[in-house]
Amino acid sequence: MASKKKFARETLAVTTKMVLPNDTNTLGNLFGGQLLAWMDEIAAISAHRHSKRVVVTASISNVSFNSPIRHAEIVTLEAKVSRSFTSSMEVVVDVFVEDHVTGFRKKCNEAIYTFVAVDQNGGPIEVPELVPETEEENKRYSGALRRRQLSLILAGKMSPDEATELRALFVKD
Repeated sequence: MASKKKFARETLAVTTKMVLPNDTNTLGNLFGGQLLAWMDEIAAISAHRHSKRVVVTASISNVSFNSPIRHAEIVTLEAKVSRSFTSSMEVVVDVFVEDHVTGFRKKCNEAIYTFVAVDQNGGPIEVPELVPETEEENKRYSGALRRRQLSLILAGKMSPDEATELRALFVKD
């Protein structure tokens, strides 16, 4: 890992958008692809804040479209690095819709992105270690290792026997 440690709070990136007519489908709901683009952009900013490097999207997982986002709604996206590995960073994006009258925010979507920091030649480069502080950051931090191990197993890059964190959920030694 790169020598300097960073706190998860230092990676927070927030943006607010209004859903315009050209962002919607024939039902008047935000296009899923538009939301994915907004999430990818804010997640990349969060990963950049952690690594201070150019970052590229390696994967998108656990995308949840829990409720539709309607035309003219105000949407806030919050991204924060949940864990860093050698050159990769997992970023969780939470999406909220704001009530026009009360200002109350309701979480409606989420996604988990993985980014890789790259050097000037496009090769992977080490990133700082991430330090979680809050209960939620610690929960996401530990979950990130299990998600990474599962991804590596599914890609054929890790044996299930090597996935110690994932294995601990199912097998009592």
